[in-house]
Amino acid sequence: MHTARLPIIRHMTNTTPTHPAATPRVLIIGCGFGGLEAAKALRGKPVAITLIDRTNHHLFQPLLYQVATAGLSAPAIAAPIRNLFRKQPNLTTLLGNVVSIDAQAKQVHLDDDTALPYDHLIVAAGATHSYFGHDEWAQHAPGLKTLHDAFDIRRRILMAFEAAEKEPDPAKRKAWLTFSIIGAGPTGVEMAGTLAEIARHTLPGEFRNIDPAGAQVLLIEGGPRVLQAMPESLSQRALEQLNRLGVEVRLNSQVTHIDADGLTVKSVVSPDKDCSSSYQINSKCVVWAAGVAASPLGAHIARATACTTDRAGRVKVQPDLSIPGYPSIQVIGDLAAATSHRPGQAPTSVPGVSPAAKQMGQHAANNLLRQIKGQTTLPFVYKDYGNLATIGRNAAVVDLAAPPLGQLRFSGYFAWLFWLFAHVYFLIGFRNRFVVLLDWASAYWSFARYARVVVGDEAGSKKLP
Repeated sequence: MHTARLPIIRHMTNTTPTHPAATPRVLIIGCGFGGLEAAKALRGKPVAITLIDRTNHHLFQPLLYQVATAGLSAPAIAAPIRNLFRKQPNLTTLLGNVVSIDAQAKQVHLDDDTALPYDHLIVAAGATHSYFGHDEWAQHAPGLKTLHDAFDIRRRILMAFEAAEKEPDPAKRKAWLTFSIIGAGPTGVEMAGTLAEIARHTLPGEFRNIDPAGAQVLLIEGGPRVLQAMPESLSQRALEQLNRLGVEVRLNSQVTHIDADGLTVKSVVSPDKDCSSSYQINSKCVVWAAGVAASPLGAHIARATACTTDRAGRVKVQPDLSIPGYPSIQVIGDLAAATSHRPGQAPTSVPGVSPAAKQMGQHAANNLLRQIKGQTTLPFVYKDYGNLATIGRNAAVVDLAAPPLGQLRFSGYFAWLFWLFAHVYFLIGFRNRFVVLLDWASAYWSFARYARVVVGDEAGSKKLP
C-alpha cells in the first residue's frame, strides 16, 4: 500500500462526496473473484460503489503457481483494478487496508484512521495461510496466495539450484536439490508436477556441476490420497500421473516440524493400530499448500456484530449471505461459511473455490438491489459445475457435472486440454488470454520458462533461500 496516497483518500472520503446523498452507498471490501463479480453486477445500477483493496490489482489465483514456477509473468494473470472499472462511473476504487468495521455506525476503518461510511457492505476479503498453530513455520515454508508469495517461492526454487551448483559437499547439495511440497490439494499437486518438469526438462544443460534432473520432488499429504475433493478414481489417476512425472508422493504423512534445514514427518504406518514413525527430510526448499484460514477481518466482523465463526475463522452467514441481525452486511467468498439452499434438499456447505465466490458475488449484488427495492432477499443456491486440476504436461483430471449425463470424468491429455482452455477462458481481458496462450505454446514446444528473473536475496547471500 502506498501510504502517500492515504491523506488524499481521507480528504476525498470525508469532505468531497461524489454522489448525491440519497444514492445508496455500497462498500465492497476486496477485489478477488467475489468482490469483482459483485461490483460488475452493480454496474449501471442506482448505487454509489466504493471498492477497496490492499493491492491495486485483481489476481487470477488458479494460475498463481505458474508465476511461482516461472511459467508466466505476473501481468499475465493480474489486471489493474482501476483499469477494470474505468468505464463504470458509479464505482470509486480506493487503495487501503481495512482494520475494523463499526456495524452500529455503519463505517469501515482503514489503518490510516480513514473512516468510510456505507449503507450496504459486501465483505469479500478472502483467505490466507493456516499453519495449524505453527505460524513460525511460515518463514521456512511460504504459502501461495499473493503475487508476493509467488515471487518469493520462485526465488527460493531457482536459487536452490544456484546454491547446489556451487556446493561441494554431496549431502548439502542433496538438501538444496530436495523440494518438498506440503499438501496434495490442487495447488500442491500442480506445484509438484510443474517442479518435476522444470528439473527434468527446463534446466538440464544449463548447469555444469549438478544434474537438475536428479532433483527430488516430494509431495507430502496427511490424508490417504491426493486431491481428496475429487472422486477416488480420479485421485488414483492423478497419483499415477504424478509418479510418471517423477514426483515422490508420501501419503498418510503429517508434518510435525519445519525449520531452515528441512522438516520432520510422522508417517502413519497402520491407522487401525495407531502405529506411526517419524523421520527427518533434509530439504532447503519447502512450499506450504496444506491449510487455509479466513482473512483476519473475519474476527473483526465477529467482534463488531457478535456473529460466530467456524474453526477456520470463516463467518457463519445466513441463507441469504447476510450476518444475523445485520441485513446490510453480506459476507462472501472464502471468508464466508455459507450453505447452499436448493429447494427440496437439505442445506449443503459451499466449497472455498473461485466459482463459488463468483456466484456469491452475483447473489450478494442481486440481494442488495432487492433490499433497496423493499423486496425479500433470496437464499443462496450454489451451482457445482465440477472440479479440475492439472498435474503437468499432458496430464490433468476433470470431474464435471454434465446434466443429463450425470458426472463426466476423464484424465490425461484431453483433460489437460480442457483445463488449459477453461483457464484461458476465465482470465480477465483479451491481452491476458493472448499472452498466456502464447507463453504456454512456447513452453509446450521448447520446455523453456523465460519468467526466471529473481529479485531479493542475491546468489551467495546467507539468507538463501
